[in-house]
Amino acid sequence: MQNRIATIARYTALEALRTKLPMVAAVVIGALFGASFFVREIAITDSARFQTAFYAATVRFATVFLAALHVIASVSREFQDKGLEMILALDLPRTHYILGRLGGFLLVAAALAAAAAFPLLVSSGWEAAAQWGVSLALELAVIVALSLFCVVTFSQLMPAASFVIAFYILARAITAIRLISANPVAGGDALSHQAMSWLVETLALVMPALDQWTRTAWLVDQTAPWTALGGLVVHGALFVALLTAAAVFDLSRKNF
Repeated sequence: MQNRIATIARYTALEALRTKLPMVAAVVIGALFGASFFVREIAITDSARFQTAFYAATVRFATVFLAALHVIASVSREFQDKGLEMILALDLPRTHYILGRLGGFLLVAAALAAAAAFPLLVSSGWEAAAQWGVSLALELAVIVALSLFCVVTFSQLMPAASFVIAFYILARAITAIRLISANPVAGGDALSHQAMSWLVETLALVMPALDQWTRTAWLVDQTAPWTALGGLVVHGALFVALLTAAAVFDLSRKNF
């Protein structure tokens, strides 16, 4: 079992190399790092802080987009080319396929996070850059698992990508939405507001509050306590496990 999963993971990682994802990531990261110097030059005060904050915020979104699009495009191509049917015809359990693909995609996500954090070593120091990079790797792991689940469910690129983007935006804004819902300007006792507040709190229970992950403040203000990263590891592992189980269940229901 381990050999099958490891083989699929290895070929998944090799696929990322053959589709020139490293080159694309290097160009994007390099372009954003170069743009951060332009931001530094036009900043009136705290130019170094502006540079770091700009690079960290933009490269975070860029790596999320690259990781999600790579996962969705890779598995969607396998669906369209009937490659998955051929693989499953070899008496390969569907659980092994999902775990192998996930393992390879997690390696890709970790490499993207490390590449994005590398330029921050000089401006923010190794500890802050390491914390930010680890948190980004956990965030990308959740996005990778979500993308795998979505592409297995929808089998097409556009619906899967739209769902992932919507989920990510909502996860980044869920804390602000909860605050707005808890402190309405008017009509707090209305039935519609109570129903909406209940819906928001329900969503908050099943979604990661990604605005608390990979925070730019760790780079420009002060580093986070390592215990906080421990909590993110637990939350990230939980969400990845749940999404992986959902992907396995959904793939098991499909008839090829």
